[in-house]
Order: sequence, then C-alpha cells, then structure tokens
Amino acid sequence: MVQAKDNPRYEYLMGIVNIMPESPGVYRYYDAEGTIIYVGKAKNLKRRVSSYFTKEHESRRTANLVRQIHDLKYVVVNTENDALNLENRMIKAHQPKYNVMLKDGKTYPWICVRNEAFPRVFLTRTLVKDGSSYFGPYTNVMVAKTLVELFQQLYHVRTCSLNLQQAMIEKGYKPCLKYHIEKCVGPCIGKVSRETYDQGIEEIKQILRGHTAELMSNLKGQMQQKAELWDFEGAERIKLRIQMLEGYRTRNNIVPASISDVDVFAYDEEDTSAIVSYFHIVQGAVISSYTIEYKKQIDEPKEDVLALGIVELRERFEEGQPKSKHEQDGASSKASATTRPVELIVPFEPSILPEGCEAFVPQRGDKRKLLELAEKNCRQYRIDQLKQQEKLNPEQRQTRLLTEIQKQLGLPKLPLHIESFDNSNISGSDPVASCIVFMNGKPEKKEYRKYNIRSVVGSDDYASMHEVVMRRYRRLVEERLEVPDLILADGGVGQMGVIKQGLADVLHQYLLEHLRGEISEERMAEVRELLDIPVGGLVKDGHHRTRQLLFGDPPAAVDVKQGSSLFHLLEHIQDEVHRFAITFHRQKRSKSQTHSALDEIPGIGPKTKQELLKKFKSVKRIRAATIEELQTFVGPAKAKKLVEYFKQQDSEPTPDSPSAS
Repeated sequence: MVQAKDNPRYEYLMGIVNIMPESPGVYRYYDAEGTIIYVGKAKNLKRRVSSYFTKEHESRRTANLVRQIHDLKYVVVNTENDALNLENRMIKAHQPKYNVMLKDGKTYPWICVRNEAFPRVFLTRTLVKDGSSYFGPYTNVMVAKTLVELFQQLYHVRTCSLNLQQAMIEKGYKPCLKYHIEKCVGPCIGKVSRETYDQGIEEIKQILRGHTAELMSNLKGQMQQKAELWDFEGAERIKLRIQMLEGYRTRNNIVPASISDVDVFAYDEEDTSAIVSYFHIVQGAVISSYTIEYKKQIDEPKEDVLALGIVELRERFEEGQPKSKHEQDGASSKASATTRPVELIVPFEPSILPEGCEAFVPQRGDKRKLLELAEKNCRQYRIDQLKQQEKLNPEQRQTRLLTEIQKQLGLPKLPLHIESFDNSNISGSDPVASCIVFMNGKPEKKEYRKYNIRSVVGSDDYASMHEVVMRRYRRLVEERLEVPDLILADGGVGQMGVIKQGLADVLHQYLLEHLRGEISEERMAEVRELLDIPVGGLVKDGHHRTRQLLFGDPPAAVDVKQGSSLFHLLEHIQDEVHRFAITFHRQKRSKSQTHSALDEIPGIGPKTKQELLKKFKSVKRIRAATIEELQTFVGPAKAKKLVEYFKQQDSEPTPDSPSAS
C-alpha cells in the first residue's frame, strides 16, 4: 500500500485541502512542470479531494498519480450537473494523463439531407456545417443504405449534383436515364414544383426522426381525400407508400411505439477500458446509436465514467444534429437538457445525471429489452476490436486466451506449454496412452508421444495413467527438457489425483537419490521447482463433449462460458488427446490382429508372407505344403526355412503334454 505522505509536497497540498469548501466543483492536479495530470468533479470538494491524501492506495496507477501531484486548483460551481459538464469540457481541452481518455477513431455514416434547391439524400461520413440536416450515425451501414434506397423508391428524390436554382433550370438541362425509367421526378426540367418536392423531403425527415405514426396518419387522410374525389390512381400511389412505410416500421420497431423519446445507455468495462453504448428511441425504433470507448488511467468508479459518457453522447446528438468539437466544448448543459428526452434507461445509477433528467434501471419488460440490446452492442464493440487486432496480429488471439486461462486459474505464469494425457484399451487388451503438447495455444504434433503400457495388467485407467506420467516427467527432468506450465487430464477429479500422485512419486524417487547422496542440494531444489506443475481436469458430459474445467485443491469447476473462444480451445485440447490415443490404440490392435506365425520366421519378410497367404490362404495350409510346393513360390532357400521352422515347432512339447512336465 502507498500513502499520500510519501509525496514531498504533502504538507503544502493538505494546507489547500483544509481550506477547500464543502460544495460542488471541479478540481485539477498539476505535476512539477505545471501540466494538468488529472481533472475530477465532486459533489463535496473538500471530502473528495482529501480522500486522495488521507487514504492508503492499493491501486498502482492511483498511487503513481498521488506521488506526482505538485499542486492543485479547483473551481466551485452551483450544481453537480454543472460540475459534470465542466469536467467533461476540461478533460477534452487538456487531455490529462490520468483521466479516462476518449478513444473515438471509428467514423459511422450519417444520412445527409443537403441544404440546397431540391435537396439530395445520401450517405456521408463527413459532417459539413452548411445548414444541411444529418441523421444518425448508423452503426449498421446496410440499414442506412436500405433507408436511402427506400426514400428513392417512395419519393424519387434526385441523385445528381446539378445546380437546380430556378435560373439554371430555365436555361435548360437534358433529363438523365433515371427520369426516363421513372426513378426521378425530374426537377432539372421543371417536372415537379419546389413545394411538392419539399413536402416529400419533410416526410423523409419525419421518417428519419422516427415520427412515422404521424406521417402514416397524414398519408391515410390524403388517400381518403383522393378516393372521395375519385382520384383512384393518386389514392393507389399513396396506398403503396403507406404499405412500404408499414413494412419499414415492422422491421425497425423493436419495442411498442408507446415507448418514445427515450435515451438508452449501456456500460461494459475491463481493467483499462470502458465502453458506453447509446440508443435514441422514438416510437419504439432505434433512431440514433453510437458507441464510445474510454481508456481508464486510474480506477475511476463506473458510475463516474457512465455519467461522463452520458454527457458526451447527449451533447453530440442534440436534436439529432452533429456538433463540431468547438460547439461541443462550449455547449450549455441547460440548453441540451431542454431539447433531449428526460428519461434515461441505464444499467445502474450514474454518479451525476444531466439537469432535468431521470434515470430508470429496468428489471423486466420492454425497457429491459432495450437495455439488453444496448449491452449486446457494447459486447459486440469489444469483440469487433479484438477481431480487428487479431487480424493485424494473429498471435494476439492465442496470447489473449492463454492470459485468460492464467487469470481464471491463478497460474504463476502464462501457460505457453500445455500437456494432456489420455488412455485407451478395450476390455484391458492392447492398453496404450498418449500425451499431446500445445505450444502457444496450438498443437505441437512433433512433440506428441505414444506409450505402450508395461506394468498394468487388464483395464485399469488410473494405474496406466500413473505409469505414463512417471515415465514422462522422469525423462523430462533427467534430460533437463522443458516441462509444461499446465497439465490437463482428460477426465475429472480421479484423473487429476493420479497425475498429481505421479508427479509426487517422481519427486519421491529423486528425494531418495538425494538422501543417498547421488544428487546435490541444488539439483534437488531444481527438481522440486520443475515438478511443481499445476494440474487441471477436462470433464465430458454424457454425449462425450467437453462440459467443464476443474482446477484447485480440492478441485472445483472454473467458470468458462460454453461457446466462448476459451471454451473452444479447451475443447480442442480434449478432442485432440482423445483422438491421438484412439488412433494409436487402433493401430496397435490392427497390428496384433494381423500377426501370424510367419512373422516369427527369420528371413521371411512382409512381401513373402503376403505372397504365401495369397496362394495358400492360411498358415495351416502353408504348414501342410511340401518343400517342392513352397519353393515354386518363394525359392528353395526360403522354402527350406519354412519347413525347418514348422518341424521345430511340431517337435517342441506343449505345456499340457507329459513330456513338457
């Protein structure tokens, strides 16, 4: 633990703390060069700042911050909300070393309704402050493209970049192909009035804002009016538009339309990063969504990071319009609060809420469904990051999985070298065992080993595994070869116990040698360290599939989520050791089944054996054949060896005959 008294400026800093007010505000820590290294907010300035200098800090990063504080300053504000907004602006302006840092490298597309005569509607990743309307951003590009295509089908908006001021239209343009195939209403040649075109643009904006219910109601009224005036063609066109909008609403509404004007925030964190995902809901549909990541420098409470994320995201998407960085930094929190939803759906209460807002933590129902969807986006954002990093560095995925194993099992070092054992026999016949090796999370097949069981008679898997473990690690230690960082038994508690006993018995052998003076004290210490290998067990279910990982003393199940990358790695290890053992056992059993008396005759090789069996069909017929019949196929020399061998076999007494006793 590190105490603030280790800071040489402790007395000076405590002098400032003691006179600080007990009111909301923002404090700043400076290093010896006068650089701001941390900005924080507080409901009670004196209480919050004094906690840095009166408590012991177990966190290494917080301790480093406290040691580097050379000076501190503070600003008093009226409310907690003002403190939150001021902190957000100061962090963005100064980028302090120990604050959470916004990582915002990913640019999502927006739908732009261009500020021009006869506006165009298109996708863009560049936001220009020219009076155009921007909607989004859209994390799913296909959704954005589908919307733009829908608008072209519904309203036949233009896609060209012609200057359509009235004077230019009067000069005369030549209509393009899209006009001729009825994909554009032809504003360039005056085929549609400005008012009619702008009405369609306003309807597009309503759809993008999520206000489809009002639009549908208006369209139904227009359709009814045209039908009453016997304009059935016009009514049919509006009916088709209503049907397309209804299809769009059905696809996009994830909760009932009664849930409207709600902001949803989800949160996910790891040791050094935090992710905040945002949804803006209008009439049951997601209108805007975005995900941001913060790089954590010290152990900031999740409530503080979530509060910071809420302010950042609500500022960005005020009234559905993007804001420049300059505008974001100078935005008034009060103005923002009056134009944004007052209900926030959150996974837990943030430390401070924007002014006028109310937080709601749903436990069930449609709002819980919205929160779960936002949380899913948080997790997917992290998965996408990992996949992108692993594309650039394929070894990173394996390192991540091994780090996760080390963390889950509390191993002293990264398990770069993993070994696993399995036995195979049928009713005790042809017993074998196998050892497979995984290096850096991948099979190292040249290091695989096969074992014929020597000391065990019958079907005794525990005794067989004990023999193989002793043989394996006695040899590795004797030859000073690399031992594994982790051993995984293909089985549960029993197999784990046998492997541990095998390691203990190898150590006992060396201990006896040490007592007899055959090895030195230094070598004995080295052997103890080498044989101190963690042992886990991979348990299968009734369908012979990997079910769980056991570890510890006594062994207990380790929480590994089925279907995760780590689970698949463990599953691969268990499947591979089982496959290798079964393959070896089949090879040995096949060889024993094809063995015959001909294999025992010197000078009779596999090719000769094959020719004899092909001709005579069995060993019994070969034994009964004359030397003349044999030498026709194998020559006189081999025929003589065959006859002499069988005569010798016939002359030897059997164990049950009188002469044998």
